[in-house]
Parts: sequence; structure tokens; C-alpha cells
Amino acid sequence: MTVNLEVADGVGTLRLDRPPMNALDVATQDRLKELAEEATRRDDVRAVVVYGGEKVFAAGADIKEMQEMDHTAMVLRARALQDSFTAVARIPKPVVAAVTGYALGGGCELALCADFRIAGDDAKLGQPEILLGLIPGAGGTQRLSRLVGPSKAKDLIFTGRMVKADEALTMGLVDRVVPAADVYTEAHRWAAKLAQGPAIALRAAKESIDTGLETDIETGLAIERNWFAGLFATADREIGMRSFVEEGPGKAKFL
Repeated sequence: MTVNLEVADGVGTLRLDRPPMNALDVATQDRLKELAEEATRRDDVRAVVVYGGEKVFAAGADIKEMQEMDHTAMVLRARALQDSFTAVARIPKPVVAAVTGYALGGGCELALCADFRIAGDDAKLGQPEILLGLIPGAGGTQRLSRLVGPSKAKDLIFTGRMVKADEALTMGLVDRVVPAADVYTEAHRWAAKLAQGPAIALRAAKESIDTGLETDIETGLAIERNWFAGLFATADREIGMRSFVEEGPGKAKFL
């Protein structure tokens, strides 16, 4: 399999495994969607790490495969391509990308689907599609501009240039930079901590933020208001408030 889902300590690791560069061909895209949806459904998965291995995250699409596709073929495929990445973005649980080596094109777009990105000091990220006479097609024009702002997104997309980990951190493309050997450990630690949190409240926070960014502030506030009130019907809210009153903050053990 080109993508695997491994679960331990409440954390599901979506592991890309298509040596040598984790090129994201059609089969890998479809498998990614399948496993993202499985991670969404599974109660034993409370947080997710997306990981490509010790040396490379994902160097982009399978260009040889794409070269064989004409306009008609891509019209039929483009939606499925986007849907495979959107399935990761819509996992209603905390998702962290553990980025080592190259995260280019579709690889960068996959990292953009996470809530948090931890990069190794060897990481190089970019959207080089323009150098092929294309634009990003798996969400890059939309997610990158929302993350780093339109000017920085246009810089990367118009030029196709790669940025090293330190520049990616400065522009907000990644959230932390650690030694390459520590990337997965740090990502798993972050995810495992959140896996112990209140699952429904975390889902509410993620959906409120993500959906709110796609709409006007009044609609966003309505989404927040409905989730906020709804959480008063959950066991986690009862556990959290009771623990706060009886033991002080930060000591609740959620179901």
C-alpha cells in the first residue's frame, strides 16, 4: 500500500510509503482519501499525524503519470484530486503534518491540509507547478493564500521557488522547526497530548475556525455560538467544569 494508517496512543499516523519520493499518483491520492475517511470514523483515532518518512514528506505529483493525461482526462480527475486532500483537511480531529525533506507541489498542498506543521531543519517547501506550465490543483491556491496571505502565496506560486525551513517558519508556512531526526517524535507528542483532550470540543473548535474563515464574520459567529451552546450537552463539558471547580485548571481527564 502507498499509504498506511497506524494507530497508537489515540494517534493515527497517515504514513506515505511510495519510495523514493512519495510521488502522489492517482492510486496514492485515492488511498489517502480512503484512510483519511477511516481516521475520521474511528473512535480510537483522536488525533492524526501525516508523515512521509525520515527523508522526504512528498515531492509532488507523479509527473510521468500526469504527462499522459489530456484535458478531458484531467477534467474527470481534478475533482477527485482535490477531494482526496480535502478529506484530510476535513478530519474533525487535530491533524499535524510532520515534514521532512521535500514537500513540493502536492506534498506542500498536503501539509497545508493539517492544522499544524512541524518541519525538520532539512525541509524544503514550495509550489513549483508554474514551472510545468500549471498552477497548484489540489488546493494550493486557496489554502496557501489563507495561511500566509495572498502576497506571500503569489510569491511562491508565481515563481515556483522552494523555501527552506527557516524561511517557511518566518512566513508562517510551518509552525515549528526541529532537528530532522526529531520531526515525527515531536509531531506525535503534539498529537498525543491533544488526543487526551475533549474530542467534541476540539471538533467544535476546528470546525468553527475552518468554516468561519470561509464566510463572513456574522455567519462565523453564528457557527461559534451554536457549537458553544451545544457543548453544554456533552459529558466532556461536565467533566471539565467539575474538575476545574474541584481540582483547579488543567487536570481534567476526558473520556
